[in-house]
Amino acid sequence: MLTMTRPATSAGALAVCIAAALWGLDGVVLTPRLAGLAVPFVVLLLHAVPFALMQPVMLGCWRRLAAFDRRTWLALLLVSLSGGLLGTLCIVRALFLVDFKALSVVVLLQKLQPVFAITLAAVLLKERLTARFVRWAVVAVGGGYLLTFGLALPTLGADDRTARAALFAVIAAASFGAATVFGKLLLANVDFRTATFARYGLTSLLALVVVAASRVGLPFASVTPAQWAVIGIISLTTGSGAIFLYYWGLTRIPATVATICELCLPLSAIALDYLVNGARLEPGQWAGGLLLIGAILRISAMR
Repeated sequence: MLTMTRPATSAGALAVCIAAALWGLDGVVLTPRLAGLAVPFVVLLLHAVPFALMQPVMLGCWRRLAAFDRRTWLALLLVSLSGGLLGTLCIVRALFLVDFKALSVVVLLQKLQPVFAITLAAVLLKERLTARFVRWAVVAVGGGYLLTFGLALPTLGADDRTARAALFAVIAAASFGAATVFGKLLLANVDFRTATFARYGLTSLLALVVVAASRVGLPFASVTPAQWAVIGIISLTTGSGAIFLYYWGLTRIPATVATICELCLPLSAIALDYLVNGARLEPGQWAGGLLLIGAILRISAMR
């Protein structure tokens, strides 16, 4: 068992805080700069480019893939489909829909992920679903509603881009929550480095299939130099870089501490959305955001 010293704990907490802040940066500042490109093509680039960059330092992972049994491949497929493909498709679509407006709303709604993860764990892993969890899940959903619509009644017309973006963000949260559960099955058989390598590789292949099916083609010529720079930054920092940093930190701190550190994501999202885009939350949205974060903290402490 790993004995955690105070320096190791502090370093782990700092690593998780930095990773969470990077994800806030990604959602508010970086990924929206890729608007104008087809969403499936963006998802392909966000996985294929990091996967290519992994090759020089992770070539040994190819040999480990040959040892995967059928159960491991199934877990990898489920992780790649949920967290890799569907989750990324939905969150990128949500960020593109809001046109640099309400970006922090979209990012904050991803914090519903533990609600879906624990619910799915109860169904697939037979973990007990308590009445206490159900109560806090209702509070979290209510907070998500207030965060999206404030104190006003929602207008769910086809032209309400914020409502549509919120729906995609919730689907993304459900997908990422499912990936957490499927990831437990995958990591029971392989190490985290190999799992990350395989997930990016298989998701790249699945995204390529979606690109081909949607007939958007591979419009590399339409990607501007500035967008290539953003893709490179995401690949090295808020993408695979943040994932590696997050898991490095998670091995050094308890999950309850990690949950608190992850609040750097909504904090960075709100701060960056205000500083970069001049966006401000209404009082009702602030109340919803606080309810959402508080409920997620209580739910995560149950795990």
